[in-house]
Amino acid sequence: MSKSNERNLNVTIKNDHDEKDEVVISLSGIFKKLKKYFLPWVIIAAMLGAAVVSIKAAKVMKSKPPLTALVSFSYSGIEKGLDPNGKSFDVNTLKNPEVISAAVAELELSDTKIEPIRQNISISGVIPADAVDRLTLYHSVKAQSTNGNVAPVQAILDTSYYPTQYKIKFNYANTGLSKEDAVDVFNMMLDKYRDYFYRQYGYNQSLGAAVSTLDYKSYDYPEAIDLFRSTLNTLATYLKDLSREDLTRFRSSTGYTFEDLYESVITVRALDLDKAESLVNVNNITKDKQAALDYYQYTIDELTRQKERDEESYKAVQEAKNNYQKDKLLVMQNADGVGTEISKTSEEYDKLVDQEVRLAEDIAETKQKIKKYAQRKEALGKSNNTTTEAQIKDLDARLDSINNKVNDLVVKIKDTSDEYFKNVEFANAYSILVPATNSGEIGFMAAAKASIKKVIIYEVLIFFVYFGIAFVTAIIDENKRSKAAAAVSADSSGASGGDDDDDDDDDEDIDELIEEAAEAIGAEVEKKPAPKPQQKSKKNSK
Repeated sequence: MSKSNERNLNVTIKNDHDEKDEVVISLSGIFKKLKKYFLPWVIIAAMLGAAVVSIKAAKVMKSKPPLTALVSFSYSGIEKGLDPNGKSFDVNTLKNPEVISAAVAELELSDTKIEPIRQNISISGVIPADAVDRLTLYHSVKAQSTNGNVAPVQAILDTSYYPTQYKIKFNYANTGLSKEDAVDVFNMMLDKYRDYFYRQYGYNQSLGAAVSTLDYKSYDYPEAIDLFRSTLNTLATYLKDLSREDLTRFRSSTGYTFEDLYESVITVRALDLDKAESLVNVNNITKDKQAALDYYQYTIDELTRQKERDEESYKAVQEAKNNYQKDKLLVMQNADGVGTEISKTSEEYDKLVDQEVRLAEDIAETKQKIKKYAQRKEALGKSNNTTTEAQIKDLDARLDSINNKVNDLVVKIKDTSDEYFKNVEFANAYSILVPATNSGEIGFMAAAKASIKKVIIYEVLIFFVYFGIAFVTAIIDENKRSKAAAAVSADSSGASGGDDDDDDDDDEDIDELIEEAAEAIGAEVEKKPAPKPQQKSKKNSK
């Protein structure tokens, strides 16, 4: 019953000239052969794929492919191709000799490797696919701009793209370094660039130059007062700018905010320094009266020249601002073709306004300084040198206290701002997304990726061979079975037909003998069919 219910798809191919030639294809037989050869096929396919990848990996390792790393910049202005100072960003600073030298020194390698390393490092920007799509729209946008519409032209200007991620390649094969040393140098260089970046754009370098520690005792008292005031004014401006930019109200690990430090600077300037300055001005304390008078006069002359320069610049900026024509934007047009235009926001115009305001403030401040030094000069010229030792001693103590407070503030401001730049402002300004690696697994994966097409082709060919073998062997086996079954059927049919013929021949012989015997005795014998022998009957029944 199970055999009768078995569903097979048999395809029989007959020859019209010879009905004995036929080919039988059984779908179930093909599946059986596929199952039979499945494991060998899997083993051979896996071995071949591994062999192809291994050969490719060996070639890759032998050829010393370049090391690759990926870095990212994220700060305000990088999307416009600017550095944190607002100038054009030069990505080649990544392979600055100073950075490479620091990495080589850290790993205690020879300085002769610095230049070969620098020459074999290449940097390329990574541009996302969506940016590429926008850039390719240039021609269509340009064609649309011929109708007088300014919007497409503006769109063309907006298609510029500056990468924020960069791929760095190090072809160490030409440097004489081993792969292990090359990976160490490469990663160390990328790490050292972070320190270089903070030094260049963390503003602390310029701050240090502006408030460098000086020996105030080598100056006359009026000069020392001006030196401290200049330093405190620089610190106050620096802290005010940082406080304005800091939207997180950053507090350092030592507990200071920029507002806290700013108030400390203002306190020292308003209480300590102003008190010391009043002592100098009221009592006309000086180490050398004539030298002090010459200093006041030189300062007045220098400030006067500065005021005149600023006034000329102020007039030029005012004239440029008044004559500046803002771009017009067509926003509405009626049926008669008359449109209403409004001025767009202009970045250049805003810069002129800011410059005008800043110059006006500088001019006013310079005028106040000129007036102050003129009053000092006049008071010192009319006074007699009646300074007492007690006044000198008190002033020295005050100046020494101011010096200690200023130096302490400089240290706190530097530490707080450095912590702010690293943890807030430039926390993600520079990041190493993918460092270089010496892992053999990476090389093997790269080889597998490079040889994937070849592996697929070989695997497809092996599958066809596997299927072909299963198909052919299934046909051969099915036809063998078919022929064997046909032969058995023919033999059974032949044996049964031979027994019947023999029985008929025996009956005919018996009838002839009876007739001859009857004729011989002259008697009529009724012809009757001779009974079949029992043996033969049993045989036939069988």
